[in-house]
Amino acid sequence: MNVEPVEVRIDLADDRLRFAARAGTNEPIFADNIPPLGSGKGYRPLEIFLISLATCSGSSIVSLLRKKRKAVTSFAMTAQGFRREEHPKIFEKIVLHCNLVSPDATDADMLRCIELTEEKYCPVWGMIKGNVEVICEYTIKAN
Repeated sequence: MNVEPVEVRIDLADDRLRFAARAGTNEPIFADNIPPLGSGKGYRPLEIFLISLATCSGSSIVSLLRKKRKAVTSFAMTAQGFRREEHPKIFEKIVLHCNLVSPDATDADMLRCIELTEEKYCPVWGMIKGNVEVICEYTIKAN
């Protein structure tokens, strides 16, 4: 199977370290650093990474719940990254917290969907597995 590469482009957007990032014909998002290096007018690179992990894993979890024919009334996720103190200040631990509103999803459903997301369906999680501790917590509310 020939898998197409994923490609993005970044362009320096000011006289500091603010970049306009694009994929395909999508609108740009802006990545920046905190002052004085950056202008503070965009997402920081590690925030973009957490957004990538959250949307990738969240998409997988919701898709798997729907495949199980569970009603998903609402789904939201927060992602917190905890960095080490020395350089490079990489994430040592990431905590994902899913908030699901569903009249029929159970703990067993969520645990299985999270397991499949981690093991098989989320490439972002797969890339950091073994290097970063990822904890995925959840709450389920029935409408």
